[in-house]
Formats: sequence, C-alpha cells, structure tokens
Amino acid sequence: MFGRKRTFVSAPPRRGPRDAFSETVIRVVEQIGPAVIGVRRTSRSRGLYDGAGSGVIISPDGYALTNNHVVRGAGSIEGVLHDGSVATAEVVGADPDTDLALLRLHGKGHHAAELGDSSQLKVGELAIAMGNPLGLQATVTVGVVSALRRTLRGEAGRLIEDVIQTDAALNPGNSGGALIDGHGAVVGINTAIIGGAQGLCFAVPSSTARLIIPDLMREGRVARGWLGIGGQTQEFSRALVRRLHLSVESGVLVVAVAGGGPGEAAGLEEGDVILHLDGEATPSVDAIHKLLTRDRIGRTVELDILRNGARTKLKLSVTARPEPKAA
Repeated sequence: MFGRKRTFVSAPPRRGPRDAFSETVIRVVEQIGPAVIGVRRTSRSRGLYDGAGSGVIISPDGYALTNNHVVRGAGSIEGVLHDGSVATAEVVGADPDTDLALLRLHGKGHHAAELGDSSQLKVGELAIAMGNPLGLQATVTVGVVSALRRTLRGEAGRLIEDVIQTDAALNPGNSGGALIDGHGAVVGINTAIIGGAQGLCFAVPSSTARLIIPDLMREGRVARGWLGIGGQTQEFSRALVRRLHLSVESGVLVVAVAGGGPGEAAGLEEGDVILHLDGEATPSVDAIHKLLTRDRIGRTVELDILRNGARTKLKLSVTARPEPKAA
C-alpha cells in the first residue's frame, strides 16, 4: 500500500544583520522623514489645486523651507505632514535670487530637522534625497555628492552660488525637499534637475539658507544693493589691456541708467565700463551682484570706470534694490 507523497517545505533562511550602508539610510530616513512635508498650492483665480512640491520643517513651531518657485503666485498653501494630516500654511518670506521660501505651518509640536553645515561636504559622500515627487509622499532616493560649488541662474538673473550637485534621483515634486547627509543633517534644499539628463540634480546649500532665514523672518525678503543700471559683460582687446595697463580682461558695460537711481546720481553714463568696485574687480555682471550685499546698502563705494578710452573714478551711494512690481 502506497502512502501519499509528502512535500517538505524548508524554513526560509534566517536573515543576517543589515549592511552598514542600509543601516545608515534607514536611520536617517526614520530620523528626518517626519520633518519632510508635501506642499500643495491652489490658484488665486479658481481656488483649485494647481501644483505641488516638497518642504522640510526646520523648527518645532512650524517654520519650513521650500523653493520659491513652488509657492510663487499661490492663492493658498497647505502642508501635507508625514502622517497624512494637512496643515494650512502661509509664506513668511521668499527670495527668488536663491529660489528659497520660508513657510509657517499652523499648529505646534512639529517634528523638525536640523540644518547642517554644507561647507563641510566632500565630493563622494552619501547624499539622501527626501520629498514628494509626483505626489508620492515621503519618497527616498540615495546617491552621492557629485560636485560642489556649482552655480545656477536664479529667477531674477543672479547666480545662486555654491550649489550642490548630486545623483540622488529627483523628479517633479521633489523641489523644496531635503538633501541629507549620512549624519542626518539637512545640507541642501533640492531645487532643480536638467531635463533629458540622468543623475544631474542640484540643491541650494544649507549655508545659503542659514544666511537668508533671518531676513525672511524679519522682512519677508532679502535686501540687496542696487546701482540703478543695466549692464552686460564687455570683453577687452589685448591691445586695450596693454595700453591702459588693465588688470582685468573684461568689465561691465553700462547699457542703461535708471532715472533717479544711484547710478544717475553718481554720474554714470551709458557706454561707461565698470572695472572695479571698491577695489574689487568686476569682470562680469555676476561679479557686481556678488559684491552688492546687504552690508553695502547705505554706503558710498568707489567705482573705477572706463569712459571714452580713459580711466576715471566715481563715488556712488548704494541703495536697496526696489521690490519688483506685482504682476
């Protein structure tokens, strides 16, 4: 008599300890995940949802960083928290020049992340991105810091300095989310990808965010100096550099002077070429932007200019850049 054939199912092998890399990522995600939010916006005209991005809470009382382009022109804003609950939010301040904005979420006792020191980053170290791409809450991608001290062009035309490049995958909706190091500190705010490329993603460094947060809290904007001119980079011929003993090979050609502005008051004219500002070379418009920080507002600076083939100097009183007119 034959019995039934027995089938033996072996127990699954006991899983060993996780590798150090996985343990690091898991620890960071558990630590920072509750501070990463989705940012939903409604249109001013129709009151319907018309966009989404990400953000990261940086204080228990609800202050959160995101990108300016995520909230620009929004009618109202909501923050989708880690547990799926929704908190209304308001824009405390925004800075198009760095593409950063500061929100304040309603409620108390929010889980907050720590802003780290992005100046200590090294190329090749772990980079973890968290955000809400395409509305997929709390998505985690992992890569490395691919490069440091990149530059991106901001909405107002200025360069965003010291941008972090990473290959941690970003997608639409990741904007405003956190870029985190292996110690669980937020070292950047994810801001841009290059369309059609793979693994070319960028984040505004936390050091930049730290600099502008006080201004956004206090005034809602970042004050920067203004010369009241329009300019473009002007290359010099080698013959001109030799003849005038110039220490720079380019300057900023003045193509327009704003009426009533500091440039007009100082006597700047169209066709002048700015060579130096307070002794600092100005080989490009970006170089002038970099020098026009808050601490120069209200100060008189010396301009070394080229006019009609000869060098001369002018004194100019720097004023705060006017706020852009509302559309």
